[in-house]
Amino acid sequence: MFSKNDYVIYGSMSVCKILDIVEEENIYIGRKSYYVIQPVYSDKNTIIKVPTDNKKVVMRHLLSEKEVLSIIKSIPNLDVLKIENDRQRSEHFKSVIKNNECEELAQVVKSITLIEQEKLSIGKKISKTDEDFKKTAEKLIDEEFATVLNIPVQDVPSFILNNIPQ
Repeated sequence: MFSKNDYVIYGSMSVCKILDIVEEENIYIGRKSYYVIQPVYSDKNTIIKVPTDNKKVVMRHLLSEKEVLSIIKSIPNLDVLKIENDRQRSEHFKSVIKNNECEELAQVVKSITLIEQEKLSIGKKISKTDEDFKKTAEKLIDEEFATVLNIPVQDVPSFILNNIPQ
């Protein structure tokens, strides 16, 4: 259960703040409780009502600072995903984005970055799909890490680079 003023991860919307918890009467389902949430980093005019018993979209507490630092330190040891089939790779990346777990997102970023470096070395570019997955994964990581570490979003990539063990 979450409380008013908690920051949470809500699906691929990233970091949201719980503005309120309300109960409403619905003629079809009776009385139901909802979290009233607002995205922190995107359109500030967006307000979403999420049933407190929601099972469809991942909603979780933010990581702790200790967990964020642990993920950063684990980046060199993350396995590189080698999924040759474009459709299978796309489905896997889509699932990772939907689940919004930072360690898996970091693995996607690392894997696509290595693919990108390989392709650039032979004068090619990564696919638009892989590029979009990488940008989305980076955005989700950056927003959660920025909130947890209390730093600006644009400072997260350099923070990560400065804290990865060499």
